Amino acid sequence: TKIGQHNAWGTYSYQASGGKVCYVLTVPTDKQPATLDHGDMFFFVSQRPGQQVSYEPQFIAGYNFQEGSKATVTIDKKTFSMFTRGKSAWVENAAEEPVLIAAMKTGTDMKVQAKSGRGNPTSYVFSLKGISAALASIAKCK
Repeated sequence: TKIGQHNAWGTYSYQASGGKVCYVLTVPTDKQPATLDHGDMFFFVSQRPGQQVSYEPQFIAGYNFQEGSKATVTIDKKTFSMFTRGKSAWVENAAEEPVLIAAMKTGTDMKVQAKSGRGNPTSYVFSLKGISAALASIAKCK
């Protein structure tokens, strides 16, 4: 269910077995190489109320990542490594999740680089406009 829109970031919620899950989501402003069919690409951050307030960033591709490959998130000069499984990627070191969220709140753009199942290097740019307001709006999610 869509809750709202904050510049580049939409806010949503759904019912899961453990309660309501709220998340913010955006799509890339740029996809490279332009010649590839990337499918639907998303970067989202979920929050599960009732659990400790923690945000879980996740990158979802329209294709399977190369098995065992890593995705890299870069904001300003900070980089974060993500492990991949299927079409999804998560922050490799959970302790870095709050650091990534903090960087997202202060940055303007975020670049994600990954490798497709066919071995093609890919890169995406996501706008960070509205991420702070979007996260603030799901902090009240019950």
